[in-house]
Amino acid sequence: MTTRRISAAQARRVAIAAGGLDDALPDARGRMGQRTLERTIASLGLLQLDSVNVFERSHYLPLLARIGPYDRTALDRMLHHDHGLGLGTYTEFLAHEAAVIPVADWPLWRWKREQPMRASDERWAAAHDTLIADVLAEFEERGPMRPSDMEHPAHERLPGGWWNKSDAYWATTVLFRRGALITVGRSRFERRYAAARAVLPPEPQAGIDRADAQRELVRRAAHAFGIATLDDLADYYRLPVAAARDAVSDLVEAGELEPVGVEGWGRPAYLRVGTRMPRRVRSTALLSPFDPLVWFRPRAERMFGFAYRISIYTPAPQREHGYYVLPVLVDEELVGRIDLKSDRRSGVLRVQHATIEIGHADRAAALAARLSPALAEAAAWQGLDRVEVAGPGTWAKEVAQAVRQS
Repeated sequence: MTTRRISAAQARRVAIAAGGLDDALPDARGRMGQRTLERTIASLGLLQLDSVNVFERSHYLPLLARIGPYDRTALDRMLHHDHGLGLGTYTEFLAHEAAVIPVADWPLWRWKREQPMRASDERWAAAHDTLIADVLAEFEERGPMRPSDMEHPAHERLPGGWWNKSDAYWATTVLFRRGALITVGRSRFERRYAAARAVLPPEPQAGIDRADAQRELVRRAAHAFGIATLDDLADYYRLPVAAARDAVSDLVEAGELEPVGVEGWGRPAYLRVGTRMPRRVRSTALLSPFDPLVWFRPRAERMFGFAYRISIYTPAPQREHGYYVLPVLVDEELVGRIDLKSDRRSGVLRVQHATIEIGHADRAAALAARLSPALAEAAAWQGLDRVEVAGPGTWAKEVAQAVRQS
């Protein structure tokens, strides 16, 4: 049987549409309520978390890109961030990296909770098994709380910032990884844990067989990506590649995935059967560094020719494009990258750096005109009064002019 061939441009359009970014245009969207948020999270499968909020924390941004300026406090209520004390509809687990997932998906992760941690972490846990048991007992006795609220003697306040945590704190991370503690929300972005067996209904506690769970996770990754390689599908939920390969084989045999060849990819790809194949896509979106469209950097480079680093972990003298660097999607291309900062005290969204991709430099002004409404939308969503382009970059002049004219 001949493998179907798909052009690189068609693959991009499929991925953008499958990822919910088709027709994601500023000023063309209505008011979005809780049901829209729930549907969008369900389509993505998860929201990756990150604490950096120089512009906005990462889990808010994929929703902004897809549905426009929604009420962030509505999402906070859904996730129990500074709202409520008990287990709601959503929790967190290491489903990619630390991420928001539905509580209903908890059974899909039994295999990972039972999987050994890194050897150094297993050695630490073995050496502190009594402490770990004591910490769990405190959560069982006292109910949901933050690690900072623990009263265990080993929870001493230590100088030295984020990384200098007490042994009792690290015990909570082991219990979280093993599933004995479950996240029931956050307070000031610190996790609030509860003993899992005290708050989970019986069915999620049981779990699902490893192979069945991993097959379902690959199925969901294929739905979110539309078209993908084996490595792409494995990375979406950080599955072992061998396990993802077995799942892909099962899904191909079941007629859910179609093997295809994509122009320029140089490796087999898989198209989810029934995926929409648009002739064109329209979109203007600011993407989180942890948006599924770009979070697997080899895929972003293969699909868009976009070599990407967020740069927050890069020493300042070595940063090429700024600090908190967001890819800019216009229609079916990643056309540039901008470094944004929400200056809340001054009421300004600052564009600190703006770079046009080399292949799009001849359209810099036109693309800046497409970007400007998205910047204005993001500023208003943040409660900021205006956008200012203050930094350097190969696109800064055109973006500044477009902002002034808008």
